[in-house]
Amino acid sequence: MNLNTSYMGLELKNPIIAGASPLTASTDSIKRLEEAGAAAIVLHSIFEEQINHESHEIDHFLFKGSDSYAEAVGYFPDMELSNLESEHYLEEIATLKKDLSIPLIASLNGVSKGGWIEYAGKLQEAGADGLELNITYIPTDPDMDGRTVEQLYIDALQTVLDTVDIPVSVKMNAYFSAPANMARRFSELGAKGLVLFDRPVHVDIDLEELTAEQTINYSSSADLSESLRWTAILYKKLEASLCISTGIHTHEDLLKGMMSGADAVQITSALLQHGEGHIATVLDNLVAWMEEKEYVSIEQMKGSISLHHTVNPAAYQRANYMRILTEYRY
Repeated sequence: MNLNTSYMGLELKNPIIAGASPLTASTDSIKRLEEAGAAAIVLHSIFEEQINHESHEIDHFLFKGSDSYAEAVGYFPDMELSNLESEHYLEEIATLKKDLSIPLIASLNGVSKGGWIEYAGKLQEAGADGLELNITYIPTDPDMDGRTVEQLYIDALQTVLDTVDIPVSVKMNAYFSAPANMARRFSELGAKGLVLFDRPVHVDIDLEELTAEQTINYSSSADLSESLRWTAILYKKLEASLCISTGIHTHEDLLKGMMSGADAVQITSALLQHGEGHIATVLDNLVAWMEEKEYVSIEQMKGSISLHHTVNPAAYQRANYMRILTEYRY
């Protein structure tokens, strides 16, 4: 049984990548992830604010307009930021590379195109095999149009690509007005991988404390839909590899991802809920399913249920939408 796949030029022994999380912030748990069968590791994220918390450019985006209200500055969380964390991150990579036999992908989380991006070069020098760029920006300013937001992503990616030679992936979100167009722009610019999708934090209101709160938003298999949709649409239309990161919990989720056209998947929430050994369970069930259905390799199934052979994917999606709504009866 051949589970091998290739993701942004990195050869993987199977399609499972351990996504960035607290489990990839500990040397011991990273080693357990490798022992359980993970084919690659995305190290926990290092944030722009941790690298250069005095950056004027990040101040511009975070505090734009705050001088209009005297109390506005109080809404920004009081966080202890230290450049020592960025140095420790580099040491982690150098140490892990001595022990791991699988690719190690650094995760860089930021929003501006300031000097923090130069840190990408240090990640490469430390030994990272690849870099996942997570650009998390929520445009709260009503005067900021979509093109400005999109250009922010493009500029950040371009600056990173000018800094490193290792493969770079972009962790996309599903809220662009035209995700396929943004995916093409990222790919044409030089991104070797696209990760679908970034998962926003959960927003709620505490009715007892009368405060807003944001918490980690674990995924479930039910959240796989949008990742499958856009993977199936983008398959064979881009040079960049495709990786699904939202909704992968079981071997069935993984199979659906491969058949829609993904080159790899990232498992995060399921590992936080069930532990590192969950990877072995998924792989065992995957092999059993493939043997039963007489598949001999991952490549054999990749993209088999995508829109690659559909002349007009938009019309195909529209037709299915109409069929489901017209056939549904209460």
